[in-house]
Amino acid sequence: MLRNNYVTIDLASIRNNYHVLRRRVPAGVRVMPVIKADAYGHGMIPVAQALEAEGVEYFAVALVEEGIALRAAGIKARILVLGAAMADAVGEAIEHDLTQTVFSEEMLQLIDREAARQHKTARVHIKLDTGMNRIGLRTETEAVQMAKALAGAKNIKAAGIYTHFAVADEPMEDGSPNAFTRQQLERFKQLRACFGEDIPAHVANSAMSLLAPEAYFSMIREGISLYGYPPVKTDLPFTPALTWKSEIVHIKTITKGETVGYGRTFTAPRDMRIATVAVGYGDGYHRAASNCGKMLVGGQRVPIVGRICMDQTMVDVTDLPQVAIGDEVVLIGTQQEETITAEEVAAWAGTISYEVLLGITARVPRIYLNT
Repeated sequence: MLRNNYVTIDLASIRNNYHVLRRRVPAGVRVMPVIKADAYGHGMIPVAQALEAEGVEYFAVALVEEGIALRAAGIKARILVLGAAMADAVGEAIEHDLTQTVFSEEMLQLIDREAARQHKTARVHIKLDTGMNRIGLRTETEAVQMAKALAGAKNIKAAGIYTHFAVADEPMEDGSPNAFTRQQLERFKQLRACFGEDIPAHVANSAMSLLAPEAYFSMIREGISLYGYPPVKTDLPFTPALTWKSEIVHIKTITKGETVGYGRTFTAPRDMRIATVAVGYGDGYHRAASNCGKMLVGGQRVPIVGRICMDQTMVDVTDLPQVAIGDEVVLIGTQQEETITAEEVAAWAGTISYEVLLGITARVPRIYLNT
């Protein structure tokens, strides 16, 4: 690397986080890691390879293209495409043995015909919309019609049925699921009954996996908790896998009243030492953290001053006279006794940890530890 701006991914942490949840659920319940969007910015293929070696039997992605990339990398486990099955992708999905999400008779019939053409049996999961209002079957009438269509689809195996919760990460004060989530769970049971009990079910995301054993069914989906950020309070030992570091490339002294950065949004209240860090929104560090975020330098939190630029960010190191050019800066992770999490960066930027993690751009090198 010619610029010391890089991310480390500790695969041991990801393996640990998988086993933390694996140990929590009964042996007969599968844990399906969600590795869409390049494993939330952690690297889909290295993560899948590490987890398949741990015995993972099922992965979830969002796109057929992601599933094809996993097959090209040698992944043998079942792969569920969570996004709606698309007409242009059906052939490729069947060819690469990807499990497609269906919720319309027309798509089911298209998959059935294509599977027959390829002399294969296509696997599908049925999506039920219980309140998210995104994709899925919503009514008993739709569910009954789909069940009849499935019965007549000779080249399709219904390998799963599922839904997704809208506010599972907002539990009651006692840690139980909120009323809307409980309502969604009951609605899922009602719609599922239209298909019988033989089709394996999965509804629990990271939050419900920690809150509600009654939502385990045949399989649970481990998303953000796999990467060390459980979305609800828990004492389980999840550990963040990603650390993001950069370096100081310049230090200057400015006088009281001078301004810093684009738009002159920061005015020095005193004489100050300002360090320039080799990172910006072009690397995926959120511009919305301008003038409110912090970074770690010399084991201490230092405030971001001025607007974050595309490639550079300025921080106040006035109270750290020992700081020098080339010193390490931690954006996410631990330095000495201090830690900054992706959740903190998200709070400064007015977003969520998911976006912070997967928003780190491709020009930031990834280094994998404990492969």
